[in-house]
Amino acid sequence: MDGEIVIRGGTLIDGTGSPRQRADVAVTDGAIVAVGEGLRGTRELDASGQVVSPGFIDIHTHYDAQVFWDPWLTPSSFHGVTSVIAGNCGFSIAPVKSEDVALLARTLQHVEDMSFDTLSVGVPWDEFESFPQYLDAVDRRGTALNFGCYVGHTAVRLFVMGEESYERAATDQEIRRMQAVVAEAMDAGAAGFATSASPTHNGEGGRPVPSRVGDLDELRALLAPLRHAAKGVVALLPADVISHRQVSELQQEVGRPVTWTALLTVKGYPYHENVVHRNDEARARGVEVWPQVSCRPLVFQMNLAEPFTLNSRPSFSRLMGLSADDRMAVYRDPAWRASTWDDLAGGGGGFLPFNWPSMSVAESGSRPDLVGRPVVELATERGCTPLDVILDISLDDHLDTRFWSVLANDDAEGIAWLLPRDNVLLGLADSGAHVSQLCDACFATDLLGTWVRDRHVMPLERAVHKLTGEPATVYGLADRGTVEVGKAADLCVFDPDTVAPGPLRRLRDFPADGERLTADAPVGMTHVLVNGVPIRVDGEPSPEGLDARPGTVLRG
Repeated sequence: MDGEIVIRGGTLIDGTGSPRQRADVAVTDGAIVAVGEGLRGTRELDASGQVVSPGFIDIHTHYDAQVFWDPWLTPSSFHGVTSVIAGNCGFSIAPVKSEDVALLARTLQHVEDMSFDTLSVGVPWDEFESFPQYLDAVDRRGTALNFGCYVGHTAVRLFVMGEESYERAATDQEIRRMQAVVAEAMDAGAAGFATSASPTHNGEGGRPVPSRVGDLDELRALLAPLRHAAKGVVALLPADVISHRQVSELQQEVGRPVTWTALLTVKGYPYHENVVHRNDEARARGVEVWPQVSCRPLVFQMNLAEPFTLNSRPSFSRLMGLSADDRMAVYRDPAWRASTWDDLAGGGGGFLPFNWPSMSVAESGSRPDLVGRPVVELATERGCTPLDVILDISLDDHLDTRFWSVLANDDAEGIAWLLPRDNVLLGLADSGAHVSQLCDACFATDLLGTWVRDRHVMPLERAVHKLTGEPATVYGLADRGTVEVGKAADLCVFDPDTVAPGPLRRLRDFPADGERLTADAPVGMTHVLVNGVPIRVDGEPSPEGLDARPGTVLRG
């Protein structure tokens, strides 16, 4: 026998970008031991008529908490993902002091739509305080996928400064303490350092999250441990104190790859083209900055109990933290409605007018007849503003109404132009975040189906490389990302003629009756192996995968 497991009869696309070939893949003791035709194994998985590729890598997740109650990291594992990077946007859940757990959980509730109750009971907060202890806790409990994590700026600031991290600049002594925390995390194997300056990231009380309070000098200081360690990736959301020019300067200072979120399209604006041209010019000068692009339109199914898509606007950010009853009282106030209508029309603050034509009713208990109706159309019928429409329907539903809202990435031609390009990474899946409002963890099957097979934006070999070998190289995952003898057997088998993300549906399967949208019925994703253990076979969970939790903590 050539291996314990042989994937037979498939077409191999090895993740390097090389042309496909007919080949079997043999696996023993978690590693690839042979690639070629006619291989035999103690157990064989049929790949006839299908593609065998490396497992996919999701570089932009927020699975920091979910990994504890859902070690299979669903639905990512359903879609061929075998490795994830958590802690994005500066929102790792470690380090954290016990007295700050509630503040950190409320921050995550506001900026990443994670249920406070779910976080409270689903995370073993008593098992860790430091970042190394957090990685050890994940390792001890086990995970079905390979799990890497950034140490996050907001978490580090909260750890050192407590509540005051929301309010003021750090002292020199506090910056030195934060540096030591980052250095400790890097020594323990953090994937790098993540931060956010995004105006959409408002936390407790509608205040800017702690990473937005720090200045550029603080950020430079906290990146020094990566330079000294000569490892790790820097992940940023540029805005305000971090311009795109300064991102390039930071990369040159630190000497580590930098990635930022997100390079999205906006219909009618050439923004994405201008950014790519500037970035390509910088790459020619040796600057290694990787904008993240997405194949998914940025579509939220929001409600007005926690309206993430509106919370960056002053009128809504002031309401963050209010009870449902207090919110409803504000929503009924004619004066608030009038001023908010002006706010959403782009009245100052550098905001574009809110995209009302993109919004429609998604779910309504009191008015199911309105599902699918555009709010602009309903406003015309009712003789009121679209804001009045969403407020009135929401009040009738006690704020449970859901509205589809397209924030960005709505230019299909622009997306098709971005996806195959050099010098950009596939990212912004946000897997594990905004779970009640969107699910883009299915990005890989969407890319392979919608964009490669149906729209022909790039060859399949190129798409597989961008899902596997490319991110593995950037993140230093030297033993993953390609199908080669000696490398870890992270593999997936899919049918290129049928692969698709499948439908979204709403579940209540998180701790404390937490709800989420999920894509748990992909099409054409046949087998998934992590470190040589099949976690999905013939499109279904495999018993050995459920029991073994074969993933490893990816320590940098």
